[in-house]
Amino acid sequence: MSGIHAMLLGGVVKPDLVVNFLVIAGGASGGQWHGGGGGAGGYRSSVSGESSGGGASAESPQTLAASTNYTVTVGGGGSAVTDTPGNAGSNSVFNTITSTGGGPGGNYTGNPSSGGSGGGAGGGGGGGTSTGASGTTNQGYGGGNSDGGLNAGGGDGAGAVGYNYNGTVNGGGGAGVSSSITGSSTPRAGGGGGSNESAVASGGSGGGGNGGTPSTPPTSASANTGGGGGGGRRGLEGQYSGAGGSGIVILKYPAAYTISNPGGGLTYSTSTSSGFTVATFTAGTGNVSWS
Repeated sequence: MSGIHAMLLGGVVKPDLVVNFLVIAGGASGGQWHGGGGGAGGYRSSVSGESSGGGASAESPQTLAASTNYTVTVGGGGSAVTDTPGNAGSNSVFNTITSTGGGPGGNYTGNPSSGGSGGGAGGGGGGGTSTGASGTTNQGYGGGNSDGGLNAGGGDGAGAVGYNYNGTVNGGGGAGVSSSITGSSTPRAGGGGGSNESAVASGGSGGGGNGGTPSTPPTSASANTGGGGGGGRRGLEGQYSGAGGSGIVILKYPAAYTISNPGGGLTYSTSTSSGFTVATFTAGTGNVSWS
């Protein structure tokens, strides 16, 4: 087959097993008690013409071997907290590609943390820094700063930094990145909004949760977006921060191949169009193989 890279499998000539990927880690939860927004999970993509997180270009797709096991792990989102900084999201993995879990938002007495995308700073004055945490290169941006008082910064999104609170702009979450790997453009990995004394700070596009106020609870990030959870204000009795959103792994490969999950452990679905199959993994860890 001149000019076409192909392989012989089971007596049938098939194209090379070239797999494009979108691997998004779990997002972090926001802090609670003047809490900063949670950072989104790290975002890595090989889709031509699209971006990875942190302003990076798309990576190279992977050329794999049939009848060989490759690891897939879908990272969970950081759980909600009360009166502490947030919890980190968990890593997502496809073969050699690892996306780093989102960095937790800080709070009144504790600092935000770095991650795939960095957490936003909590309201200062009680010992916590007013500076947002950094993201991971080629996966996400850094979190927003607080005002050094009671208004927190937004968590970073994969596509933009979390907003600083500056008296005019609330500490909203940074925007995520859109991908059309499934056939329709969908934003994911938005940062969580920081808590605020008056107006709700919105989560970033791509599933980020909203920050809370003294009368409005924060919201959690959307599942399977890798978004960061909103930061919580302490004013509501027993209030928790917003939880981070779980991650996702999406693989696109020639429809001549059939994917399987030897040994189980993964939750996924497939769809086929225009000569390609897209497998979307929404939970679990295990192996995949193609035949």
